[in-house]
Amino acid sequence: MAVYALRKGQESNDSLFQRWKKQVQQTGITKMLRERSSRRRKPSKRLVRLRALKREEHRTQNRQKQFYSNM
Repeated sequence: MAVYALRKGQESNDSLFQRWKKQVQQTGITKMLRERSSRRRKPSKRLVRLRALKREEHRTQNRQKQFYSNM
């Protein structure tokens, strides 16, 4: 996935570099490389369960808020 920018006429090096940098950011290469640079550990089963319980708790609270806000 190569990104390159060709100089347009009398374009300065700074503007050429800015255009290239913008293209790189739009393609998402830097984000992908940052994610690859550090290995992410898979969450343990215990952590997955705790997150699921917390998520369910938040959902029930939000349902109650919605119910009482319609009255």
